[in-house]
Amino acid sequence: MADVARLAGVSHQTVSRVLNGHPYVQKQTRSRVRAAIEELGYRPNRVARALVTGRSQLIGVVAQNTTLCGPVSLLAAFEQVAVTAGFVVTAHRVNALDRESITKALERHRDQRVAGIVVIAPTASAHDAVDTVPPDVPLVMVDGDVERSTPLVTVDQAAGALAATTHLLEAGHRTVWHVSGPSDWFDSLGRIKGWRSALAAAGAEEPPIVPADWSAASGYRAGQVLARMPEVTAIFAANDHLALGILRAMHERGRRVPHDVSVVGFDDVPEAAYFIPPLTTVKPDFGAVARDALDLLMAQIDGNPIGEVRRTSTPTLVSRDSVRLASDPAFRTGRARPRKRS
Repeated sequence: MADVARLAGVSHQTVSRVLNGHPYVQKQTRSRVRAAIEELGYRPNRVARALVTGRSQLIGVVAQNTTLCGPVSLLAAFEQVAVTAGFVVTAHRVNALDRESITKALERHRDQRVAGIVVIAPTASAHDAVDTVPPDVPLVMVDGDVERSTPLVTVDQAAGALAATTHLLEAGHRTVWHVSGPSDWFDSLGRIKGWRSALAAAGAEEPPIVPADWSAASGYRAGQVLARMPEVTAIFAANDHLALGILRAMHERGRRVPHDVSVVGFDDVPEAAYFIPPLTTVKPDFGAVARDALDLLMAQIDGNPIGEVRRTSTPTLVSRDSVRLASDPAFRTGRARPRKRS
């Protein structure tokens, strides 16, 4: 840092202010310091900075070892906002969302003396594990139990499911069938809640839930059953991978989407716009969740009042071609029949 100061012709304190993003540095001076940093290839020593400031620059994340869009997107978004804020993110990925696995991951983060911990594990077992963490450790849950007192940032799953189901009902369908996610996930329970609320508000009959996991294979198996039921004309799938499996099952049984059956998913995976047909789905704002999680965590790290311990992001409906609207002359709700396979 002293070398940078000499080359830029400024004081050691000015270099420190530039590195820490202090607002009261003249633009010309800031540019000169940045040029000196670039020329010398200077990189701050995070260990030394932690010793001086008394605060670690490391944030720990506990997440599931999975390829599911939601958890992966949340982790990527959080890493981006944390790095931008000057932190390093270390993630411990667990193969199972059970209490023992999550507790061990939390203990490893505490052994590393991280500044704070973010837990992306939306199951009851995750909260049981978090209860073992001392209250003075800054910690935020993502998509957890809204009934707990732990600081929480979440997508409004119920609002997203309500929007999806309402969209199908407003398209002219008499009711909407739901292929759900795992019963121990808060995301899945929230989406069931929103689906039921939309049906109740419309006075529509509530069909039995078709249980599944989050995979396309599980959606395909559920779709094979639903494709044989002529009364099924609208399906809300708990995520886009389930919807993909349902689309294939409908195609194999001769049930055309959206002509005979309308389908809506959840998550808006990058491939959703390229399904056949392009999938109508619900899009969470993972960036907003990540920013709120870091904001809540930083308040705890800095010892500031965090105010509201709940931050909720409302997802949006993305309308594509997998829903046949009632205004379409070819719409035939309730009269579709599966065609025999040749």
